Amino acid sequence: MTHLCIGAHQDDIEIMAQSGISDCLGNAGRAFGGVVVTNGAGSPRSGSFASYTDEQMLAVRRDEQREAARLGRYAVQIQLAHWSADVKRPGHPGVAGDLAAIFSGCRPQVVYLHNPADKHDTHVAVLLRCIEAIRSLPAGRRPARVLGCEVWRDLDWLPDADKVALDSGRDPELALRLLAAFDSQVSGGKRYDVATVGRRSANATFHTSHATDSLSGITWAVDLTPVTVDGGPSVRDFMASLTNRFGADVSQRLRAWA
Repeated sequence: MTHLCIGAHQDDIEIMAQSGISDCLGNAGRAFGGVVVTNGAGSPRSGSFASYTDEQMLAVRRDEQREAARLGRYAVQIQLAHWSADVKRPGHPGVAGDLAAIFSGCRPQVVYLHNPADKHDTHVAVLLRCIEAIRSLPAGRRPARVLGCEVWRDLDWLPDADKVALDSGRDPELALRLLAAFDSQVSGGKRYDVATVGRRSANATFHTSHATDSLSGITWAVDLTPVTVDGGPSVRDFMASLTNRFGADVSQRLRAWA
């Protein structure tokens, strides 16, 4: 497995890591894998899913994720089915053990995670548990690159030098099919398909004001590799430096033209 995405919920992978899925399609030297950490029991539901119990939703969302993995030709799809409350507990033995086993069992070149500025508590907790698991590995076994991707907060606010443009505009038909696989969400009151594709298109267009679009879709990410190395900053300090640079960028532009 060369590209690995670990998301909190079913459909997070398909929102975050379309770039990695496209990188691996039809490439014999690359393989994409997905991991969903929680069981998805707390998802919103309406329409034909309005009366579903949590147990019924667990089964539906599990099958939807399997269908997405089939469509995207993932090398592996793992669903850990932990409760969100357990993921939010640092050092929970089940969560820590599963993530340690996954990172010890494969050596991906690129890992896609949630980003530290995400406003969904479970997303942030999953990110922190993954960083802990990576840092527990011997230095030579850690991924070469770790990226934090946008889901529940965009990353277009980052100064250009601090953000990574992931090419998510390739394979547009597949991208829509992957998002549509999660019918319990898309038809159940959350149009993630429309919102995700629209954000990718908007990111590509609003990337720069003085050049034509070079990509048809962009998912913004932040390079989290520095927080995975020995002696690197904590996630909190790393993000504080980014928000400080954002504030300085805004202030400088206002001063320049005042």
